[in-house]
Amino acid sequence: MKLVVILPLCALFIAQTTSSESCVCELSSSEPLFPHDTLKTLQDSASDCNGNITPQKSTEMESLLLGLERRLPQLEEDVLTLEKENDGDMYGALSLHVIKNEIVEIMQMIDKLNSTAMRYKTLSADTSEKLQELKTEMQELEAFDTLQVVKRQQANQRLKRDLDQCKNGLHPTIPPTKDPQSSCPHGRFMNVSGPRVYTAGEYPGSYKFGAWGRDPKPEPGKESWYWLVMLTSSNVFSNYVRLYSSQSSLIVGVSVPGNILIHTSNPTTNTVQGPNVVLYGGALYYNCYNQDSVCQFNLTTKTVTTLKLPKGTRYNSKGNFCNVDECYPYTDLDLATDESGVWVVYTTTQDFGNMVLSKVEEGQPPTLGQTWRTSVYKQGVSNTFMACGILYATRYVSKDVEEIFYSFNPATGRERFNLGIFINKMAPKIYSLNYSPVDQMLHAYCESYMVSYKVQFEPIDNFYPVFV
Repeated sequence: MKLVVILPLCALFIAQTTSSESCVCELSSSEPLFPHDTLKTLQDSASDCNGNITPQKSTEMESLLLGLERRLPQLEEDVLTLEKENDGDMYGALSLHVIKNEIVEIMQMIDKLNSTAMRYKTLSADTSEKLQELKTEMQELEAFDTLQVVKRQQANQRLKRDLDQCKNGLHPTIPPTKDPQSSCPHGRFMNVSGPRVYTAGEYPGSYKFGAWGRDPKPEPGKESWYWLVMLTSSNVFSNYVRLYSSQSSLIVGVSVPGNILIHTSNPTTNTVQGPNVVLYGGALYYNCYNQDSVCQFNLTTKTVTTLKLPKGTRYNSKGNFCNVDECYPYTDLDLATDESGVWVVYTTTQDFGNMVLSKVEEGQPPTLGQTWRTSVYKQGVSNTFMACGILYATRYVSKDVEEIFYSFNPATGRERFNLGIFINKMAPKIYSLNYSPVDQMLHAYCESYMVSYKVQFEPIDNFYPVFV
């Protein structure tokens, strides 16, 4: 005899004989069916809450308020300085431009703070209402837990949490050691003079975006060489670096070494994206095409290795440098060199647009070293460079003047917003700015022109600690 049994839940059996060959048992239950659809809906709602309320979002207001707190006293100080020292001529005009830019940046921060506060207020109200609904529905579902499994799980979780707290209390966290104070063999950064070089090179007016400079750690026999990267596709991409055996060769446009190809196609995987490029130790460092990564192209082996930046890094023209009127496309990642090696400046979603500085350690592939976070908004900056381990940032003052207004010392964590070092421009916009520790020059690429400036350091004893 074949027996078929249907058992949804326990309850009352009613047996019926349908034939001499089979027997069917029906089982009915007096207990209500568990609402699986309701549980699935609650799980989805809880996931939405977890996605909307994150630890990173909770710190956004604090970051904006901190940035505003630091900028307002600086604005007040600049206004007082203008009132005391205004000569009614050149100095006053430049100071007014500086103050105007500071006010615009502060207003942008206030607008963002207001919009963020309103958005979070709405999010908080909606989330609070949803959590109350979830709590009520979960209490209703607990009625189905006749064996009290959920209550036992909650008790176990509380015990585990208490046990973890006891363990952590026995092993306190050791505070990290502080970095040594940075020192500069040239002295203290004081001023910029020039321009010393001003040339259109081989292709006058042809390529608006690019970068150029010298290798701070050149290969033997290439100590006097210069490099040039022009964005030859859509003013965004490039697939080669062009080399010159001397400064005079660069100026007259004679490239004896010629082009070193990264790839035959442009753009494609691991070719150059954006103008912020540097050469160090015979390798080109740049923003990889369509990636939140730094590419390292070895000019000798013709190989490319990549360094993935932290999750949330803004790329593809979402975290650019800007002036008051516009942003410079695909300047999300700014590579920089100085006496100590290669650095990268960028921003992430969790830093809410503020600049982040990381050390790039040489290797195959390169690795990401220590990282520092600043309180300066990246879109309030037009360019950055490194010199003697110090990060410097510029901003647009006028079509003739750029200001080095900001510095950050990774060794001390100190930020300054009032440097007041002005650069006389040969074109309205500087799309890339590289410091060369070989000759203490700033190399700027300005709307297809190559311009260099001499960095002036205060003549003090060698290896004097620089507190900037």
